[in-house]
Amino acid sequence: MMDMIDSPVQDLWRIFRVMAEFTEGFEELASIGPAVSFFGSSRAKPEQRYYKLAQETASEVTKAGFAIITGGGGGIMEAANKGAAEAGGRSIGLNIELPMEQIPNEYQNLSLHFRYFFCRKVMFLKYAHGFIVFPGGYGTMDEFFESLVLIQTLKQAFFPVILMGSDYWEGLIKWMKEKMLKEHNHISPEDMDVFTVVDDPKQATKIIVDFKEAKGRGGLALPSGMRKNAKYKTTP
Repeated sequence: MMDMIDSPVQDLWRIFRVMAEFTEGFEELASIGPAVSFFGSSRAKPEQRYYKLAQETASEVTKAGFAIITGGGGGIMEAANKGAAEAGGRSIGLNIELPMEQIPNEYQNLSLHFRYFFCRKVMFLKYAHGFIVFPGGYGTMDEFFESLVLIQTLKQAFFPVILMGSDYWEGLIKWMKEKMLKEHNHISPEDMDVFTVVDDPKQATKIIVDFKEAKGRGGLALPSGMRKNAKYKTTP
């Protein structure tokens, strides 16, 4: 009987915690200016190729005038925060409470903490002019495919989604083309045009910069129904 009484009360307090996370996130991030969200494995090590590539890419994007947003943890997140901080830019970490505690990396100059994944996801999306996605696991795939769904379903204005590291992504893209698109018709041809695969930090940065400049002139900020004219396509 006591559990039945306590449950609605607990849910009510949960609503207030959710509101508090959204409020803090909106207040802290509203003034950061244009930003790019970076995603990738928390297991990448500093001596590994993709860690170094993420650090270099974040540095280039920072120098182009963007803040860098990551999940605040280790691996690719640490590398991106490090690249942003060392380039003198805004290095933002959206940290999450996990059963196996996530340790915030030391390169954040703005650190927010979330209990709820969905609140954190909103912050990644709301303030980003683009996503740059490095090799990773389930969490990385979740962010990548969620961005595609939001663009496809008109829930998010079109923006660049960049996959870094063609050798890592080529198998997934081949499967998407052959199985999802051609064999089963679960997606449309234009659904393959909402992300770009690149290997060069400068090329990734140029895509982000070109999009921001074009958007300011009223171009390229396309809803999904107009994606067939989008500039940013997957590599052949």
